[in-house]
Amino acid sequence: MCYEPDAVPPVYGSPVTTVTSERLVLTSADGARFAAHLSRPGRPSGPAVLVLPDNRGLSGFYERLTERLAEQGHTALAIDYFGRTAGTDPRSGSDFPFMEHLGKAHKDTLFADIAAGAARLRAEVGEQVVSLGFCFGGRLAFMTALPAFGLAGAIGLYGYPDVLFGNPGPTQMAGELRGPILGLFGGADEGISSEVVHAFGEALEGAGVAHEFVTYPGAPHSFFELGRPELAEACAYAWSRILGFLKRTARGDLTSPRAATMQD
Repeated sequence: MCYEPDAVPPVYGSPVTTVTSERLVLTSADGARFAAHLSRPGRPSGPAVLVLPDNRGLSGFYERLTERLAEQGHTALAIDYFGRTAGTDPRSGSDFPFMEHLGKAHKDTLFADIAAGAARLRAEVGEQVVSLGFCFGGRLAFMTALPAFGLAGAIGLYGYPDVLFGNPGPTQMAGELRGPILGLFGGADEGISSEVVHAFGEALEGAGVAHEFVTYPGAPHSFFELGRPELAEACAYAWSRILGFLKRTARGDLTSPRAATMQD
């Protein structure tokens, strides 16, 4: 589990443009309908962002995050994973049995919903779309570096890259992926060890996949959240990395592997 229902994303800074938002219902390749939240900047600049939530699916945290991204010029769309089992109505509170619905989700339908979200963004702004995922969605974001998705880049925050419940992860898929990839991790994340992150980096480097990893010393899992003063510096630094990655992806100048810590 990543964010509680009342969690709020950190703010990067003053908005550079106005924002309009709307809740959507999209249709996947198999005809299934699923919820999404779209935010449009008044003056778009740079790639669009496909937001992939944690294992709770679409929540207020990710709806607000699309608005924070749009404030900085990026059209952003957050999708839900549970349209087939939970419907498309808004959810609130902590009583949603997300683990029950997560257990019914399958990679093929998740990928189909992600592709439908990317297609909606392309209809909005053109071809350049970058994924941005958190926890479960971070793992998925790394997987969206598969050429079939046609994305311009992938950003994963604390996405577990190795084998999980017997299923191969991005580390095992490295030879099939393409860059650029940005991975942001917490140095105090008990669920994702430095060894696991290092192995993922080595696999990508061996496959010639352009990537950049940043580890925030002392930061726990799901550190990217407003209202935690002890993590404010890590949040600000993560924002700068995310927005910088989007700009450099647009220019096409992220081409070499690199690992960093917050001090770099």
